[in-house]
Amino acid sequence: MTRLNAKSLITVLPAVAMTAVSMVLTLAVVVMWLGESVPKGVALVVGVGIDGGWLATLAYERRLAAQGDRSNAVTGVGWGFGAVASGVLVTHALLADATSRGAWLAVAWLPIAAKALWLVHGLWERTALTSSALDMIRGIQQDARDDAAVARARLRAEASTEETRLTAVTEAGARVARVQARTADTLADAWSKLETARKGESTGRALTSVTGRVTPDVTPSWELPVWGPTEPVAALESGPALTDDALDVVVDAIRLSEQPPLSYREMATRFRAAGHSASEVRLRASWKRVA
Repeated sequence: MTRLNAKSLITVLPAVAMTAVSMVLTLAVVVMWLGESVPKGVALVVGVGIDGGWLATLAYERRLAAQGDRSNAVTGVGWGFGAVASGVLVTHALLADATSRGAWLAVAWLPIAAKALWLVHGLWERTALTSSALDMIRGIQQDARDDAAVARARLRAEASTEETRLTAVTEAGARVARVQARTADTLADAWSKLETARKGESTGRALTSVTGRVTPDVTPSWELPVWGPTEPVAALESGPALTDDALDVVVDAIRLSEQPPLSYREMATRFRAAGHSASEVRLRASWKRVA
């Protein structure tokens, strides 16, 4: 037995059982009613006629349902036979004595219930699917679940990778910041020592005693180099070398071209921008002489 037929039995067996019980009860009641006034055979024919009509309309209705069709007239006749059977049972229950009235009323609804069960079975048949269709649906649902699981796993993996990358970048940035802080502390300490050395009296006398023989009659002005961005210097152009006196005149003129006088760096920049040529040693010595 196929899976579809096995499931069909779930709805058809209760309908068949309740129909059979309803037909037996209807036949029994008709025979008890008419058996006292007519022969038993006639009463039996009447009861079988009622049950046979109900069974015939039910069989025809099932045949139409198997062909994918339905007839409102046949359905109405089937419900009419069910109502007649229930009416016979209800009437017999009302005419019976008080001791058995409750029992007959309890089974009087069986014909209508059997007809309702056949209706439920017909609805199930119109909506039932074959085994191949059910397998396809299960396969589609399983594919959807697999795709969703893969997508969730991919998102979790990407999130974990991004978290690892951000952690590595953050740690690298922290290491760079620590190195920069240590470098800044080292430079600041070195700069402080240079500044202390420049301002110290003993250091100034020592530097003066050393450079006095190189540049006599000139008191050197020791300046620390500028710690910061530098300005580009124009390319040197070849030309006749200036004498010391001519170099002093040019340097002094450039230095005093603005008030207050220019610093050495600004003077050197303008000196080379004007096209003059002199080495850094001669230019600084000239600056010391005129300053």
